[in-house]
Amino acid sequence: MATALDAQTKAFLDGANAAGPLFLRAETPEQARAKMQALLEASPAPPQKIYRVEDRHIPGPAGQIPIRIYTPEARLPVGVLIYFHGGGWVLGGLESHDNLCRALANAAGCLVVSVDYRLAPEHPFPAAPNDCYAATKWIAANAASFGGDPARLAVGGDSAGGNLAAAVSIMARDGGSPALKLQVLFYPVTDASMDFPSMREFADDGYLLSGADMKWFWGHYLDETGDGANPLASPLRAKNLSGLPPALIQTASHDPLRDEGEAFADALKRAGVKVTCTRYEGVTHGFVSFFDLVDKGKEGIRQAADALRDAFRK
Repeated sequence: MATALDAQTKAFLDGANAAGPLFLRAETPEQARAKMQALLEASPAPPQKIYRVEDRHIPGPAGQIPIRIYTPEARLPVGVLIYFHGGGWVLGGLESHDNLCRALANAAGCLVVSVDYRLAPEHPFPAAPNDCYAATKWIAANAASFGGDPARLAVGGDSAGGNLAAAVSIMARDGGSPALKLQVLFYPVTDASMDFPSMREFADDGYLLSGADMKWFWGHYLDETGDGANPLASPLRAKNLSGLPPALIQTASHDPLRDEGEAFADALKRAGVKVTCTRYEGVTHGFVSFFDLVDKGKEGIRQAADALRDAFRK
């Protein structure tokens, strides 16, 4: 059983649970998106100040992909973190993760490029990893045009975005480019089986994300039942994890995704990949995004920033 919630997380959860479950499993993706948008608009936290934010559209496999480039006050060129947002492949976008991307750019002193990939169920697997890999290749080819160093690239993401960052790492290895210095995975989804003790421990509502939520998300993301075995959907099932970039993996004690994130860290280590895996005790899924309210979210950002600086120095 997980340790007790820390006081800040409990206070946050008490407020969140008073409004009912965040993810509306009994309703449509459109209704869930509307609720997420309302929560964003109700957030009291102002966005972090940053030197420059620029929106662009870049070519993708099925049309233009929106991206947002965050530039800290730093001497250019600098390393680039290519970031994929969470939201179960169904929710989220540039706005939902704007403040987190600002914080990562400021803390790490690197560029952050947030990728607005296509969402399910309108665009089921493999649309999202295909968009993310196309964006990664474009950023590698064009980083110098906005102050990035194409020799210093990393990928990262939270939850479903962590899943996509792991998938892009596999695609880049198998495709021969681009070279990636690091993958930063915040509480990543790694296996469609959902057959883990933490998934059963947090099967029901009360801790922001539940096992029932994950079943809802997977049901919208995968078009074919067999897609769950594809390593681009379930990186933990990849037959070969060798040759992937070093990884920083953060998990949360009160998260149904905890055990599959840690299992992925163990699998990467067995394949010879350098891995740092840290379980943050007393917090739930999403804790890094709540850094304005939860101190351990700030700790997670600091750890990621340190790992990025170290990777980009090498």
